[in-house]
Amino acid sequence: MDVENVFHMTGGVGVTSYANNSSLQKKASDIVKHITMGTIQELFLTTTPKSLGIADLGCSSGPNTLTIIKDIVEAVERTSRKILHPPPEFRVYLNDLPTNDFNSIFKALPEFHRELKKEKNGGCPFIFIGGYAGSFYGRLFPNNSLHFIYSSYSLHWLSRVPPGLKDEQERSINKGHIYISESSPPQVSQAYFKQFQEDFNLFLRSRSDELVVGGQMGEVDEEKLDSYDAHFYAPSKNEIEDEVRKEGSFGLDQLEMFEIEREDKDGVSYGTAVAMAVRAIQESMICHHFGERVLDNLFYNYGRMLDEEMAKEEIKPVSFALVLRKLK
Repeated sequence: MDVENVFHMTGGVGVTSYANNSSLQKKASDIVKHITMGTIQELFLTTTPKSLGIADLGCSSGPNTLTIIKDIVEAVERTSRKILHPPPEFRVYLNDLPTNDFNSIFKALPEFHRELKKEKNGGCPFIFIGGYAGSFYGRLFPNNSLHFIYSSYSLHWLSRVPPGLKDEQERSINKGHIYISESSPPQVSQAYFKQFQEDFNLFLRSRSDELVVGGQMGEVDEEKLDSYDAHFYAPSKNEIEDEVRKEGSFGLDQLEMFEIEREDKDGVSYGTAVAMAVRAIQESMICHHFGERVLDNLFYNYGRMLDEEMAKEEIKPVSFALVLRKLK
């Protein structure tokens, strides 16, 4: 399957859209907001650029990306006032795969600028925002053009379904499953880990070329049947540390693990809310492979099964907050 040209979050603002089903990702971003803002403020203090280059890799199509950009702008402005230094202009690069619904973001930009000007009584800094389509597993931007790279709930997605999941007769070796499970043979987890190593190393090398020396990355991470495999991998803390060390371009400033607390919506069970969030992310791939007719029943059953499991034991999503600094 051609992941780059098929995979995207569900666009628009409908009931099943990512825009209306990304509160879990927003909550995770809010939990580590102090890390993100502290990192960008420290970066500005040590570099004080006249033009600050920022990229959001995996921006998707909902409101979350403009919210974090607004928070970054305000954090830098507060820091500039404290040190009596003119605020910079902001160059913001929003990146996702080519099939992403960038139009929904662009349509929100006039209101985004109006709100900033209103809050600052017309004294809004120059903010230049553009969309950059393409996979972040490879180069996206010119050399030394960025100061800060932000990526939330994106790097657990692999560039492709790992090779090696089929035998010589092109039959699945992970029969009955679309991902790693307790009954999967060892070759399955090995194939996913190898693909993660390849992708993450390429990601780090590409960002090393694009960041200025001392520039930083802030990442938040969150996780027909036999012929369908997910292009997803949730690395452990040790696996992340090992790959950063082996690639060698970055120093690891911070790596924290945190749990996202359960949050019930009025009239909607937790299982249903999670199922809707997963549907907004995976709908494009599942629809491409199985057809649209399976979607409603599939995610209804998925939500019901989650509620049943939650009644037996508490399940909390675990994510990592990772801050990297480009070395000389």
